Amino acid sequence: MQSSYHEIRFLTDAAFVDLLADFIASVSDEAIEYGSDRVILRSENDPHATIEAVERLAQEAQIPLKIEREEKKNQDWIRSYQEGVRPIEAGPFYVHPDWYPPKEGKINLLINPALAFGSGHHATTHSCLEAIGERVEAGQSLLDVGCGSGILALAARKLGARVELCDTDPLAVQSAQENFALNEETFSAIWEGSAHKSERRYDVVVANIIADVLKAISPQLKARLENNSLLILSGILDKKEAIVTPAFADLELLERKQEEEWITLIYRNTKERNG
Repeated sequence: MQSSYHEIRFLTDAAFVDLLADFIASVSDEAIEYGSDRVILRSENDPHATIEAVERLAQEAQIPLKIEREEKKNQDWIRSYQEGVRPIEAGPFYVHPDWYPPKEGKINLLINPALAFGSGHHATTHSCLEAIGERVEAGQSLLDVGCGSGILALAARKLGARVELCDTDPLAVQSAQENFALNEETFSAIWEGSAHKSERRYDVVVANIIADVLKAISPQLKARLENNSLLILSGILDKKEAIVTPAFADLELLERKQEEEWITLIYRNTKERNG
């Protein structure tokens, strides 16, 4: 252990704290801490690359952001962080870090939340897990777009689905691979990039991404749907729902879920598509 470490405080509006925390965890393997208006990253290593990545996200997604940086004397903050993390339940799934045992009678997903995007604690991930538990069946094919930690595809795989994953972030792709190995599960394919790199169609497509990106890649997502396929969209702030829905108006809306200010939309494709 070094004698000092860097503490970086990412200050933002309360509505963006969870989203910002998930992103920071996807580009850094350091422990993070939540506050009402901030995410705190502590690292003994140079955090310059992480700071640049967060600044790019904030600019692209129009997230208000102020960054404070300080060097501090070292302490056992990883243990303190772990003591504050609890397992969660979402539908039939029990998501737990490796310092908690699995739960009997549940489908256990082993995810260490300090290490990857998507631990089930964020409202959007929680809603997607519930939707997968309710609607995905064994033998179906599923594509997880913007997979992060791979938790959604992993949940579908635990139900017996054949899964493929993709993410534009190479660190997320690596994280998903590690989490599948950690849970002793397999995927059919994984790649860096988005849905347009696949030529297949799937029974279920899930995308837990911010609203503006969902709108931008809507043609890619719809092109991957079979007739009667399901499309699960999340990562949508309620105030940005109107940005997303027109792009998917040609699909049948089956269900709208809301947790706090976050929206999940579940659609069915009712027409043949080219792509």
